[in-house]
Amino acid sequence: MNETSARPRGPVAPLPLTVLTGFLGAGKTTLLNRLLKDPALAGTAVIVNEFGEVPLDHLMVERIDDNLVVLSSGCLCCTLRGDLVTALEKLLRDLDNGRISFTRVLLETTGLADPAPILQTAMSHPYLVLRFRLDGVIATVDAVNGMATLDEHPEAVKQAAVADRIVLTKTDLLVTEDARAHAARLRARLHTLNPAASVLDAAAGEAVPARLLDCGLYNPATKSADVERWLAEEAYAAAHDHDHHDHHHDVNRHDDRVRAFCLTTDAAIPTAILDLFLELLRSMHGPKLLRFKAIVKLAESPDAPIVLHGVQHVLHPPAQLPAWPDGDRRSRLVFIVRDIEERTIRELFDAFLGTPAPDRPDRAALIDNPLVPFGGRDR
Repeated sequence: MNETSARPRGPVAPLPLTVLTGFLGAGKTTLLNRLLKDPALAGTAVIVNEFGEVPLDHLMVERIDDNLVVLSSGCLCCTLRGDLVTALEKLLRDLDNGRISFTRVLLETTGLADPAPILQTAMSHPYLVLRFRLDGVIATVDAVNGMATLDEHPEAVKQAAVADRIVLTKTDLLVTEDARAHAARLRARLHTLNPAASVLDAAAGEAVPARLLDCGLYNPATKSADVERWLAEEAYAAAHDHDHHDHHHDVNRHDDRVRAFCLTTDAAIPTAILDLFLELLRSMHGPKLLRFKAIVKLAESPDAPIVLHGVQHVLHPPAQLPAWPDGDRRSRLVFIVRDIEERTIRELFDAFLGTPAPDRPDRAALIDNPLVPFGGRDR
C-alpha cells in the first residue's frame, strides 16, 4: 500500500490557527521565540511577515524552498511576502501531499497590523474555513510604554480589544513603585477595554502554551464546544456594572471609543428575524464591529442552539450544537465595538424581538425608530 492510499479519505478535522499580534516593540518576537522552544508547539507551522523581523537563523536546520524552513524544534516557518491566502493554501497543499507535517498554525502580524482582515480571511474564505478553525488571538502589550501606546495609536487599542489573551511584557523592567503603579493602571485599562481576555505576565512565566493556546470555541481536552469559556459572558456583565458605577469616560482616548457588552434574551428567535438583525447590523455598523460572539436559541430548533462568530462585516458560518452545553438556555450575544453606543445595538435588537420599551414615552417609542438606517427618525 503506498503512502497516498494509506492517507485517510474524507473530511479532516480543521487545524487550529492562532494569531499573534501586538504593537511595535511590544515583545512579539521574544514571546514567539520562547514559545517555539516549548515542546507543546512541536508540529507548528509559523507564518511571519519577513525573516528580518524574527531572529530565527540559529534555529534553522533545513530550507525547503524560498520561503519555508524547518526549525530545530520541529516547527515550520513560512515567510509571508504576499497574500495570506496563498501562504495558507501552500502549507495545506504541502501537508496534503506529504511534503511537510504540522498540526497547528501560528501567524505573527506586523506591529502596525490591524488583525481584523486576518480574522476575516480565516472566517470567510470558502476553502480555508473548512481547513482551519480560529483558535484565538494573542496580543502583546509593553508594560513600560503601553499606556502611551494606547493613547497615541488606535491600532494598538484594536489589537488588545479583539484579543482572547493579552500578554504583558517587560514587567521585569518595572523597578520602582511608580512604575509598578503605572503597570497596575495599565492592567485595569486593558480589563476595561477587553473584559474577557486574560492578562498574563510574561516575565512571571505566565505566558505558557497551556494558557495561551486552545482558547477558541473548541476545547481539545473534552473534544467538544466549550461555550461558557469562549463566550465569557460573566466577564462582560461584571465590567458593565463596574463601568456604570465607577468610570468617567474621556472621549479623546482611543479606548474610550471601544465598548464591550453582552445582550441576553430568554426568547427563542426565529431564524429570519436573526438574519435580518445581523444583516442590518453589519450593513449599518460593519467596520465598527470589532468582534462578535453569540450562542442563540432559534425558534425552529430551541434544543439545538447555534454559535456565531463575526469580525466587522464578516460572519463565520454558524455552527449548530447538538444540545445546550449547560442549564443556561438564554441567547447571549457578546459585542466589542468602536464608536457605537451599547444602547444603539440594544434597541435595534429589542426592536427586532418586539420587546416593549416601558421606560420611554409612547410618542418617542413610535417615532424614534432604531430600524431606520443610521439612527434616523421614522416620521
